Amino acid sequence: MTTTFVRMTNDGRKIEVIGPNVCVDGKPVADSLVDVKTHPNKEAILFVLPNAAYMAGPVALTAEEASVVRGALNAAKPAMTDRIEITERFRKAWNIRNHEAGIE
Repeated sequence: MTTTFVRMTNDGRKIEVIGPNVCVDGKPVADSLVDVKTHPNKEAILFVLPNAAYMAGPVALTAEEASVVRGALNAAKPAMTDRIEITERFRKAWNIRNHEAGIE
């Protein structure tokens, strides 16, 4: 598994992406990022950390740190090779695009 260092916390713990998980001191805390704008506790997060852009479990990340985390999480995902899965993904994207354009 690949390990990507993100930053150190104020109390000396390492925040890393290990394989498909965001980890604090080697312990997994999240497997995805949540935008602070859509987080249910947005006001409290921004009050304490005004430069927070994303949350990975209990870890607040700036936009730059989140970019590193997103890249490492995407690199850890296995490549999509199933033809049916690929076709279904394209079909869903096409339908979303048509719906947004007003085509039913």
